[in-house]
Amino acid sequence: MREIVMDTETTGLDPYDGHRVVEIGGIELEGHVPTGRTYHQYINPQRDMPKEAFDVHGISAEFLADKPLFAAIAQEFLDFIGDSKLVIHNASFDMKFLNAELKWVNKPLIPNDRALDTLMIARKKFPGSPASLDALCRRFGITTERELHGALLDSEILADVYLELIGGRQPGLVLNQQTQKKTVAAIDADWRPSPRPEALPTRLTESENAAHQAFVEKLGDAALWKRFG
Repeated sequence: MREIVMDTETTGLDPYDGHRVVEIGGIELEGHVPTGRTYHQYINPQRDMPKEAFDVHGISAEFLADKPLFAAIAQEFLDFIGDSKLVIHNASFDMKFLNAELKWVNKPLIPNDRALDTLMIARKKFPGSPASLDALCRRFGITTERELHGALLDSEILADVYLELIGGRQPGLVLNQQTQKKTVAAIDADWRPSPRPEALPTRLTESENAAHQAFVEKLGDAALWKRFG
């Protein structure tokens, strides 16, 4: 199962107020395991950068001046995500921006049901608790080591958070490739039952054992229990 954990940075809060996407980052997962394949692109928004947005991600209009327009990278972005599920924190925000940008360059929109919102997962799993990406990193002990937001960095962090949300990272349970290639029949053939070196200690108390013996005696000599005594 292929998934793309992704994030965007923008000039503001609403594309229909004139704001634009300025950075996209994505991490590819296969079967919930990072493949090492990533997508990262800065984008020229053809507008200024409000101070409020710059304070969040530190991306200036001057830095973006020589970066490609969204129209130039739209198909490459669509090719990268393919038809995979998109794992996004606060997905409605990013999906609104991405689909606005795609609409403006006459590219196919991304159906909203392809987005898996980790914010909603966290709120359902930890009701009443803070569910921001930073708060979830603190909850799961994930080190961020960042001062500013960045689309690719936040995607990498979100990938760790996502794996914790769906059950936790368990590297000790990850099978190596040789083990994964074994068939069920081969695994069954390798396994053989054997007696325990030492019998497990009884969990019955003396009174429970006495009560059981009294019950068996009432069943008479033909009692099934006496065949295994």
